[in-house]
Amino acid sequence: MKVVALLIVGIHMVVAGAQTPINATADSLYMLGDYTKAINEYAKLEGGVAGLQIARSYNAIGNYEKAIIQYESLTSANSTNQLALFELGKLLLKTNEHTKATKVFMQLVGLNTVNPEYQYYLGEAKRKDDNVAASIKHYKKAIAIDETHLRSLFQLAKYYTVKQERDKALDYIERGLDLYANDVSLINLKALVLYNDYQYKNAIPWFENVLELGETKDYVYEKLADSYYHNWEFTKSKDTYKILLGRDDKNSQTYFELARVYEKEKKLDSAKLFINWAMDVQKPIFAQGYSALAEIARQQDDINEAFSYYEMAYKENSQDARIFYNVCTTYDNSGTEPEKKLAYYEKFLKEFPNEHPFYYETVKKRIKELKEQIHFSKD
Repeated sequence: MKVVALLIVGIHMVVAGAQTPINATADSLYMLGDYTKAINEYAKLEGGVAGLQIARSYNAIGNYEKAIIQYESLTSANSTNQLALFELGKLLLKTNEHTKATKVFMQLVGLNTVNPEYQYYLGEAKRKDDNVAASIKHYKKAIAIDETHLRSLFQLAKYYTVKQERDKALDYIERGLDLYANDVSLINLKALVLYNDYQYKNAIPWFENVLELGETKDYVYEKLADSYYHNWEFTKSKDTYKILLGRDDKNSQTYFELARVYEKEKKLDSAKLFINWAMDVQKPIFAQGYSALAEIARQQDDINEAFSYYEMAYKENSQDARIFYNVCTTYDNSGTEPEKKLAYYEKFLKEFPNEHPFYYETVKKRIKELKEQIHFSKD
């Protein structure tokens, strides 16, 4: 009996937010997770602490609507109750009531200007309400109050990573890693910043570290494999892509990426094999497949085959200017009829009048040359 009594006393002492025990039965039920019975017991009591425990109990069982009503009742009765306001604001964020959450956290910031959590959560509310510029200001305020506020550092690092402002992103990332060297989210961001800056060699160990820390999403393998490729580590690149195929052998893009590696190694037969597999496992993707086969045919100096594949690609996707430009240039290199060459180029200008300046100027120049060739051949 003494042990039970001591346990109950211990439970009383650790009830969240309670300075002293409220009620032995209610507190014990709450701490042991029997929330519905705890609510019934707390309802027999008066006072803000019991009301707070009722709100927490509703929150714990997932009855967020009643929890919010209870929190709002408490904060209406006492507009300076920071604990109730804080828990209400976080619950409003959780239930996607971002505008209401913003008002609550603005109230909290007004009550306490030196609490970094209030600034951080106000930033979260602004971000989720699509006011990104305002959210950034509040994350920065949180760090100004507490330079070790890791979640604010991460949000700022992520923001500047997306904006591709490398130096700012790395500054916040390094500050965060100085606090917690194994934070997988920050390590992932550093890998992405370096990757997006084409620093593939430097990105590799960071992507590898992400995997070692248990973050094994497909995009990590994809970017690591691509980094190996750009760093001329072709065996590692192929091995990494094959891990992806082991996870999903119906992803045609992985087959295409493997084909690209084999093509770089000049193993063109293997490259063609993977391209054909890509076309088999997921349809319709023939335009990309035929274009890839055409590129390999070009490398093998088989311009006629390249032209045939580009024509097939164009039949699959007649909206792709690049494909039809390649139809034009391969026929120009393989065909013998200047009139037909001219017809292809004129069709390009008609079908794609607003394409990239390089295409436009090159085609115009070639049309002029062909017209002169045809004119002088008749003379």
